[in-house]
Amino acid sequence: MKVIFVKDVRGRGKRGELKKVSDGYAQNYLIKRGLAKAATKSAMSELHGQQRAAEKHEAEELANAKEMKKKLEDDKTVIELSAKAGTDGRIFGSISSKQIVKALNSQFDLKLDKHKIQLAAPIKATGYVSVPVKLHHDVTANIRVHIAEK
Repeated sequence: MKVIFVKDVRGRGKRGELKKVSDGYAQNYLIKRGLAKAATKSAMSELHGQQRAAEKHEAEELANAKEMKKKLEDDKTVIELSAKAGTDGRIFGSISSKQIVKALNSQFDLKLDKHKIQLAAPIKATGYVSVPVKLHHDVTANIRVHIAEK
């Protein structure tokens, strides 16, 4: 019997996948527990519609990520931050991804999630730093951050 998985079933199939399984397993376990539904014509057309909508949504997200990358990598987009520093250029404390996002929002009115910023370690020195930002699984941008001494 062919079934369409409604939820992920470990070792059997992922959500939205069409697979052939034995009749007893499908009727007594998968369908009964709401993990899958029978692959009828209407269920198949519904699955194709959902797949097309998901592809369209994915393409929209990719376009938005590319647009954001253009804005972030523009020559004028340099985030200015200041911190107390010692004589050797090392700052007291550090600059975190949260501070970078806050400054980006206040200086350029661009909203970004702090979890997308991929700092290996917090910034602890003055000067210019290139910070990678993962906007999409295919799109990564670099933000320039300038840390000045107070």
